[in-house]
Amino acid sequence: MTMRDLLVVALLGLAVVASGVGVVYAKYQTRIEFIALQSLTKEVQGLEEEWGVLRLEEAALGTHPRVETAARTRLDMFMPRGVDVRTIGGLGHVRH
Repeated sequence: MTMRDLLVVALLGLAVVASGVGVVYAKYQTRIEFIALQSLTKEVQGLEEEWGVLRLEEAALGTHPRVETAARTRLDMFMPRGVDVRTIGGLGHVRH
């Protein structure tokens, strides 16, 4: 073998080793990204569960009877009497 042949074989061997290192590095990065994806997926599931609980809580707290009771007890509000209610028509006329 000539010196040139040895150089070609050495370069090809170096290319094979570099390619192998690249494959191992790519696989390592894939594993790291997959672990991050799994973590984010769990976080999303937890947030979706919390969102569902909050929606149920909002529905329970926002019912008309509960709001009316809170307005009466905490804010001392009351339903106006019929004579206290005025309806304004589209043309600006006041109807009783």
